[in-house]
Amino acid sequence: MILARAVLLLLALSLALPVQAGSCRGESGPRTTALVELYTSEGCDSCPPADRWLSGLASRGFTPDRVVPIALHVDYWDYIGWKDPYARAAFSARQRKLAQVLRGKVVYTPQVLVQGEDYRRWYTPAFEETIAKINARPARAKIQLRLDPGSASGLAVEVRAEVLEPGQRADAALYLASYENKLVSSVTAGENRGKTLPHDYVVFEWVGPLAFGPDGRIGVQRTLPLLPKAVPAHSGVVAFIQSRSTAEVLQALMLPACPS
Repeated sequence: MILARAVLLLLALSLALPVQAGSCRGESGPRTTALVELYTSEGCDSCPPADRWLSGLASRGFTPDRVVPIALHVDYWDYIGWKDPYARAAFSARQRKLAQVLRGKVVYTPQVLVQGEDYRRWYTPAFEETIAKINARPARAKIQLRLDPGSASGLAVEVRAEVLEPGQRADAALYLASYENKLVSSVTAGENRGKTLPHDYVVFEWVGPLAFGPDGRIGVQRTLPLLPKAVPAHSGVVAFIQSRSTAEVLQALMLPACPS
């Protein structure tokens, strides 16, 4: 009896270990996951409701297998009195570049892009229908992510990706972004003076565009730095594949940081 129990215990441990190791890996599915980009700023008084909306997506059924949300803080509102600590000039540049690709006349906050397109009905029931249509499409690209356990300095990331349709390979680009959840700012100036603003999915490190090979494949290893006071358990990585010429997103994948 004792021997049998020991065998069962060893078997249970052997089955449990790969599951823990597997928590550091992620792979996109056979259907398309929607990328939702929120361009926001702590200097914008109309942005906090959009930030809360983005934070609540998963609780409303838009789980990461359906929607990959990211918040990109822009820096062009910093001049009005409050410097957004999460703002990056690169995100403002990306917003302007996408506006050019989409032939938009202005950039604004809060702005939501869904699958690379300006989407102004994000706060309406139409969002559910839009995401359902995207999720119903067969995937045109594959993404695999592997993260080493989070540390105080950064996330070690390995990504392998493939564009399935030959006609889209030359135009496709891979992007990587690290993010952090559960961030809080006490704003002391500007339009949101006196407010405490919570944030999730805040991107602070950006890699891309990275070109695919002639065979439509790419493999990349990078270490993405964390914020100076980051909590690794609240961090993670997003990878997505996007058309350079149309801004259409072919596939997206989100993977939280591994337990240390």
